[in-house]
Amino acid sequence: MGISPDNVHGLVLAVSSSVFIGSSFIVKKKGLLKSGNNGTRAGAGGHSYLCEPWWWAGMIAMIVGEIANFAAYAFAPAILVTPLGALSIIFSAVLAHFILKEKLHIFGVLGCVLCVVGSTSIVLHAPQERAIESVKEVWHLATEPGFLVYSGVVLVVVSVLIFRFAPLYGEKNMIVYVGICSLMGSITVMSVKALGIALKLTFSGSNQFIYYQTWLFTIVVVFACLLQINYLNKALDTFNTAVISPVYYVMFTSLTILASMIMFKDWDSQNASQIVTEVCGFITILSGTFLLHRTKDMGNAPNSKSSPETPVSTKENSTTSANTEEQQMAIF
Repeated sequence: MGISPDNVHGLVLAVSSSVFIGSSFIVKKKGLLKSGNNGTRAGAGGHSYLCEPWWWAGMIAMIVGEIANFAAYAFAPAILVTPLGALSIIFSAVLAHFILKEKLHIFGVLGCVLCVVGSTSIVLHAPQERAIESVKEVWHLATEPGFLVYSGVVLVVVSVLIFRFAPLYGEKNMIVYVGICSLMGSITVMSVKALGIALKLTFSGSNQFIYYQTWLFTIVVVFACLLQINYLNKALDTFNTAVISPVYYVMFTSLTILASMIMFKDWDSQNASQIVTEVCGFITILSGTFLLHRTKDMGNAPNSKSSPETPVSTKENSTTSANTEEQQMAIF
C-alpha cells in the first residue's frame, strides 16, 4: 500500500521538526550550563537561564520544530508522526558529541542506524489519516469513556509526581521529570492534533473557531506545553543530554501511541500484518535508543583511567557538567 499525499506532507514536516528540536536540546543545554555558572541552576529552581541568549536560541529552534510538528499532526496519524522523533535523538546525539563533548562511539552510531531502520518501517506501513469534517468529531472521540479514563489516570499520576516525588527525588532520578513531561505530552499531542485539524479545516473555508471545543483544546495545549517546558528544563539541567533525549523519546512516544490508539483508534483500519510490522519498527527504534543510552559512557572510560590528569582537564569546561555526569552515573 502506497503512502497517501497527506502522510507525505506529515512525513516532511515531522522530519523538519526533528532537525530543529534535536538541535534545540544542545543549544538549550549550552545555555543552561552557562547560566548555571552565573546564578542558580534550573534544576535547583533557578531561572537565570532566561537571561542567557543561548537558551533563547535553543527555545526558538524548539518553537520552530514544534510548529512543524504541530502541522504534521494535522496531516498524518500520531503513530506515523510521533515515532519519527527518533530522528531528533540522532541529531542531538551527534551535536552533543561535537559541541558538548558527550562521546558518541560505534555503538552509538549503531543505535542511530537502528532508529532510522525502525522509523522507515513505520513510515512505509503507517495507517491512513481518518477523514474528519469538524472539530466536534474530535471532541466526540475525546469524550468517549476509554479516553476519559486514560486522561484521568494521567492527571492523577502527574499530580502525584509533581507534589510528592519531584521535591524528594527530582534531582536523583530523571524518571520523575521525564515522566511528568511524557504523560502530559501524550495529552498535549491529542489536543495539538485536534487544534491542527481545526486550523486545517478553517483554512479550507470551514471556520472551526466558532465551536467552544476548539478553544478548550487550545487551553489544554498552552497549559500542558508550559508545564512540559518547566520540567524539561529541570531534566536537561540536572542530567546528561544524551540520556534525557532517548529516555524522553521512549516514554513520550509509547504513551502518545497508546493515547492515539484509545482516542483515534488508528489500528482499526489495518490488518494484523501491518500492525505487527509497525510494532516491530517501534521495537527497533526502542532498541536503538536503549543502545545509545546504555553505552553512553564507554568512550569516556579509557580516558579516565589513562592518566590521573585527565579528570582535572575535563572539569575545566564546567563544574556543572561534571556534577551532571556524576549524578547520571549514580542513577544508572
